[in-house]
Amino acid sequence: MTDFTTVQLELDPRGFATLWLDRPAKNNAFNAEMIRELVLVIDQVQANKDLRFLVLRGRGRHFSAGADLAWMQQSAKLNFEANLSDARELAELMYSLYHLKLPTLAVVQGAAFGGAVGLIACCDMAIGAHDAQLSLSEVRIGLAPAVISPFVVKAIGERPTRRYAMTGERFSGERARELGLLSETYAAAELDDGLGSWIDNLLLNSPQAMRASKDLLREASSSSLSPALRRYTENSIARIRVSPEGQEGLNAFLEKRKPTWLGNA
Repeated sequence: MTDFTTVQLELDPRGFATLWLDRPAKNNAFNAEMIRELVLVIDQVQANKDLRFLVLRGRGRHFSAGADLAWMQQSAKLNFEANLSDARELAELMYSLYHLKLPTLAVVQGAAFGGAVGLIACCDMAIGAHDAQLSLSEVRIGLAPAVISPFVVKAIGERPTRRYAMTGERFSGERARELGLLSETYAAAELDDGLGSWIDNLLLNSPQAMRASKDLLREASSSSLSPALRRYTENSIARIRVSPEGQEGLNAFLEKRKPTWLGNA
């Protein structure tokens, strides 16, 4: 497995991975190197057929403080084409995370500013601390949350995104839960315990069925109630019923035993 400088991928023997933003001295702020490494590690995760889901975390006090100041200073000196190349790298990260076949769960503590909100929005689920502080802070420095905006709108809706993108104001983890960006919040000292419960719950589920559900819901949310969508959903349930895991799950249920994906749990 590739060694990285700004991120770390930990594989749990239970069958999931934790992707750490690993620049705690810089509050896990993005720079060009971190963005490139995140794209590479997400590709690795995508290729690993043994993984059930991915947890996204930040080491240290903060999930991520957004863009690194030194990187922004360098970007300010670049011409349009060079800035466009940077934007394409960031977009590749967001789109790769959003389209990852595995279920994804973000865990948010401390600050999550700017592009960090985009990472959270790209994940299927997110939990965080009550006192986490989030912000679409780009307008405070004369910028806009351009690349991340489609994902934030999908996560919390257009109207709240307009408010927070235009005001740049901070909002708490509890407010993020009200908006639907976070699924649950916990006292900071209890966040790891809360994560443990989420992991235990996800491990109960068929890995194949979670992937299929993710594909299905993405298709359903992006389409009207058309004949094509109806055919897609009909084919989806038929395929999974006849698949090895589908057969195992149904038989285990009917025979009142544990399915094989639970192992010795």
